[in-house]
Amino acid sequence: MGIIAWIVIGLLAGAIAKALMPGKDPGGIIITMLIGIAGGLLGGFLGKVIFGVESIDGFFDLSTWIAAIVGSVILLALYRLITGRGRGHRRGHVHA
Repeated sequence: MGIIAWIVIGLLAGAIAKALMPGKDPGGIIITMLIGIAGGLLGGFLGKVIFGVESIDGFFDLSTWIAAIVGSVILLALYRLITGRGRGHRRGHVHA
C-alpha cells in the first residue's frame, strides 16, 4: 500500500477508535492520523505474532481495517494513560 492509503486508513481508524472510546483528547486530526497509522502497524504486527497471519494485505481487506482499528484503540488508551486524559482528569485544578 502507498503512503496515501496509509494516511486514509490512519485517519479513519483513528476516528473510529475515538468513536469507540469517547472523550476529550488534545491534538486534533494530526494526532488522530498518527495514532491510526501507528495503530495499523501495531495491529498488523500483533496479528502476525499472535495469530501467525498477515493482517495487513490491502486497502480493501477487512483484516487491514480490523488490525488498524484494534491497534488504534490500544494506542489511544495508552495515549490517554500517558497524558492523563479520559478519566475526567483536569490539569491545574486545585482541590480545596
